[in-house]
Amino acid sequence: MTEVRFPQLSETTDAEGTVATWFAEDGDHVDEGQLIAEVAVDKVDAEVTAPAAGTVEHRADEGDVIKQGSVIAVIT
Repeated sequence: MTEVRFPQLSETTDAEGTVATWFAEDGDHVDEGQLIAEVAVDKVDAEVTAPAAGTVEHRADEGDVIKQGSVIAVIT
């Protein structure tokens, strides 16, 4: 199992951001490096890619406010 974490986009370590869009649905198979989500902190958007190949299991929904560094999905 590989954790997918909300990237550190702000210099403030306790900053929160939003899961803007999931490109890989829960249960989808993804390849390493594949775009799986877009997240936003303040006015900065970032793409999140799969760190490994496998099946995506969401740990956050679109629109959820998440602390940077928190797990937003796992890949099994």
